[in-house]
Amino acid sequence: MKNIAIIGASGYTGAQLTALIHAEADLTIQGLYVSENSLDKGKPLADLYPSYSHIALTLSPLSEDAKAIVAEADAVVLATEHSVSLHLAAWFYSQGLAVFDLSGAYRFSDVAQYPKWYGFEHEYPEVLAKAVYGLAEWNAKEIAATKMIAVPGCYPTASLTALKPLASLLTSAYPVINAVSGVTGAGRKAQLHTSFCEVSLTPYGVLGHRHQPEIATQLGQEVIFTPHLGNFKRGILATITVQLKPGTTTADVAAAYSVYDQAPLVTVKHNQFPKVDDVVLTPNCHLGWKFDENSGYLVVASAIDNLMKGAASQALQCIKIHFNL
Repeated sequence: MKNIAIIGASGYTGAQLTALIHAEADLTIQGLYVSENSLDKGKPLADLYPSYSHIALTLSPLSEDAKAIVAEADAVVLATEHSVSLHLAAWFYSQGLAVFDLSGAYRFSDVAQYPKWYGFEHEYPEVLAKAVYGLAEWNAKEIAATKMIAVPGCYPTASLTALKPLASLLTSAYPVINAVSGVTGAGRKAQLHTSFCEVSLTPYGVLGHRHQPEIATQLGQEVIFTPHLGNFKRGILATITVQLKPGTTTADVAAAYSVYDQAPLVTVKHNQFPKVDDVVLTPNCHLGWKFDENSGYLVVASAIDNLMKGAASQALQCIKIHFNL
């Protein structure tokens, strides 16, 4: 039985992961934590999320219980802001706990990326050197071997799951990724531009979103990534256009995607495209693709739940891989 502490448990992702871990027979929750300044400290989780009324846990301020986490927990999950995770991850790692960080604070191995994309200097290069990118279907061996796991972003998870099997077939032309996320991707904090009543389908972060270099780094090739905010709660649909090498056949593409034949959470279909409703509230990724041999262009669509496969359920995958459950 592994004991897991969840920091940032009042947010959508932290609460979702709490429910997932609570349902696991081999895992227990050491505690749920929020910042000392959080308006949610001292509240039962069920007061914030009535659908979790079966979970009798209260949100505690982290400052009072950090030492208890070290003494009692086997791992800590950070569903916190990037600049907060930066320090917490390094400290808990130094105390010997396995760390599963859902922020972007440890996703790049190159320290020079952090001032540009996250607005801070990375102060813990020795911890960063131990971090593994937690794309569960691709890095399982590395996830099992380290105690510092950087759980991928939601858009990169959808995009990389679709593109990585094709890496050896790609030309130098940049893959073009157009992806739409539900409003929960913006977090629980109230903001006018992400208010459900204000949202209308629109692109944002054009040619400057921090997930672009994350995708490019893990794919090994530059991409054009355009995210969109949609007026629905949960889910991501990424539609990706790529040019494949001359002579590539439909059979070659099918063979490339056979890498997922033994991956129970990834479904791949030829000439049949997914929709968001297929994956909402599940840990699954659905891929659908079509290839034109004459032009060499392939279109692949990837659907995930941004709070599940894009965050909480992938964190759970990483936890189970790391502890061999």
